[in-house]
Amino acid sequence: MNILVTGGAGFIGSHIVDAFIREGHRLVVVDDLSSGTRENVNSKASFEHLDIRSPELEKVFQRERFDVVCHHAAQMDVRRSVSDPQFDASVNVLGGLNVFENARKYGVRKILFASTGGAIYGEQDYFPADELHPLRPLSPYGITKLCTEKYLFYYKEVHGIDFVVLRYANIYGPRQNPHGEAGVVAIFASKLINKEQPVINGNGKQTRDYTYVGDVVKANVAALGYQGSNIFNVGTGTERDVNFLFETLRALLNPGCPEQHGPAKLGEQQRSVISFEKIERDLGWRPTIDLKDGLRLTAEYFKTKGKL
Repeated sequence: MNILVTGGAGFIGSHIVDAFIREGHRLVVVDDLSSGTRENVNSKASFEHLDIRSPELEKVFQRERFDVVCHHAAQMDVRRSVSDPQFDASVNVLGGLNVFENARKYGVRKILFASTGGAIYGEQDYFPADELHPLRPLSPYGITKLCTEKYLFYYKEVHGIDFVVLRYANIYGPRQNPHGEAGVVAIFASKLINKEQPVINGNGKQTRDYTYVGDVVKANVAALGYQGSNIFNVGTGTERDVNFLFETLRALLNPGCPEQHGPAKLGEQQRSVISFEKIERDLGWRPTIDLKDGLRLTAEYFKTKGKL
């Protein structure tokens, strides 16, 4: 198949590009390199340095006639979405619409969309949350992801484009960007390697469902072959707190580093964990890398990268 991966120079998208190429597909990557890097892009993929909001995107669709779009380009920082919700909506909603409208015009048959299980459910009524849990996002980022899911339903019902929404938990692993506010595993790992002091927000007891990027890639490969349209959580069903992350990474990278806590972030969600029961039943996917092994693999990657 001829596949477009938006955000394919980024952390998750670049791993998916690698996997799709191994499966024998032809890949085109569109990325503005705002958070991804050119070196992440597989040499067997074609690369277009473009913002997904750009009118120039239509030329890529017109030329390539994609079978599938795997849409990962996004403003992904929850805290930036709070401080600048207009920018967040511009990228995630209007950028998404630019992708979907071109998909409609040029005959795309299916869209895979990277949504969020970590932000779309809000403070949960039960744990882990399944796909039927009420949707109460507490951030503009979560709201834009929910809005984009609704647009995909529209494009399916009115224009016949199939979709698979993958609601990701908190993804970590090699190639994650350690700069900025998002990606606590990468931030801690980078600081520990560089002999800098990581700071744990609040008491560190806030929990997340940390899922290894290699498992997320397998979910995308499975979704590519899915017939029809659906929404699936992609997570481990297990929650671990930030203190555990710090203690594990410290033991791997800088055992002498003291534990330091800072002020809690206002409005930060306290617990988030999602069920993978539906995707296991329908796609045969389940997580295979536990958190300790995943953190070890991630630590080894950052060691090889040196100072970041």
